[in-house]
Amino acid sequence: MQAEIITIGDEILIGQILDSNSKFIAEELNKIGVSVYQITSIQDDKTHILKTIRQAEENVDIIILTGGLGPTKDDITKHTLTKYFKDELTMHNDIQEHIKMLFAKVNYQYTELDLQQAMLPKKATILKNHLGTASGMWFSRNNKTIISLPGVPNEMKGLLKYGVLPKIQKEFRLPFILHKTIITYGMGESKIAKRLESWEDNLPSEIKLAYLPSYGKTRLRLSGKDDNKDKLNSLMENCYQELSSLVEDITLGEENSSSIEETIGKLLTTKKQTLATAESCTGGNIAKLITSVAGSSKYFIGSIVSYNSRIKIEFLKVKQKTITEHSVVSEEVAKEMAENLKEIYKTDYAIATTGNAGPTKDKTDKSVGTVYIAIATPKETMVKFYNFGQPREKVIEKTSLKALELLQKMIS
Repeated sequence: MQAEIITIGDEILIGQILDSNSKFIAEELNKIGVSVYQITSIQDDKTHILKTIRQAEENVDIIILTGGLGPTKDDITKHTLTKYFKDELTMHNDIQEHIKMLFAKVNYQYTELDLQQAMLPKKATILKNHLGTASGMWFSRNNKTIISLPGVPNEMKGLLKYGVLPKIQKEFRLPFILHKTIITYGMGESKIAKRLESWEDNLPSEIKLAYLPSYGKTRLRLSGKDDNKDKLNSLMENCYQELSSLVEDITLGEENSSSIEETIGKLLTTKKQTLATAESCTGGNIAKLITSVAGSSKYFIGSIVSYNSRIKIEFLKVKQKTITEHSVVSEEVAKEMAENLKEIYKTDYAIATTGNAGPTKDKTDKSVGTVYIAIATPKETMVKFYNFGQPREKVIEKTSLKALELLQKMIS
């Protein structure tokens, strides 16, 4: 069973918004055994929409469209689909009452345009949108299914999860799909592939391995598909255990397990210990990762983003002499930043970063990509040197992840 996702909207094509809808839909379809054949973004144009639907019907069983269902003239999806199925619009009184109720809830006056949202194709199965005025529409013809959903993300998600997915599972016989992912660090994609080459060549036909590299990490994703659930579970478990043993020394964790910032939070909470960060080249990114975890206020005290040397001296009490003798990007400065912050904030641990993220060297002689990470603990301070190269975003992300990795090892 294959599907195509079509997102409609000029705002996507000009880069005004990100297409988060396709990502969500693809993930949810995959969970129930529907493979996504293609994802397409197109403009709000009737001819373009019709052409894209015709092409999709040649390739897939299910087509899911999002966008273009609003009340204004530029929202043309409903009218285009009505034409495509040689249908006509008719008033759905229950949908109109639903729209009136939504406006009454927020004490807002609806317009005639809003009520026209209840004019819907006769041939479609209407999917009531409990979070908005744009209903979803389900069409079936010649063993093909075309589903139209609103583009507003929370409305689309509600309709997909509680209307579309259960209906797909009821009407189609679907295979079982499983994924298991191991997150590795400290080794490049090509070196991992070389290590796994012989093992990968002998994988069962039902199981495939994918390499998903990002700054500082490589995800190894095992994917399996089969009609026999028990057989697939057994194959997946065997392959997963074999892969785990082959990359044990570089494993950071499982995809579905806690992130490194969550793991650190659990460790600090269990030990009733605290943390602060002093960030220069990472610009607060480490603090952002830490505070993305709910409940981090229990153990994270705060951060100083000391982008300028004056802040390092005045607030972190780094000695001017240290900066003069060793430069602001140095092991000595990183060490003082971490140790002084730990003392100032009265924490058990402190992370400090200083480096050249680029694109220029600023006022130091250190090359772009040079980074020093310091971790101050109750017993010692460790400083590590790295060169993460370019570009700037890579340096910031790799430094942040490496700092958390070092901290986790020192807490454990």
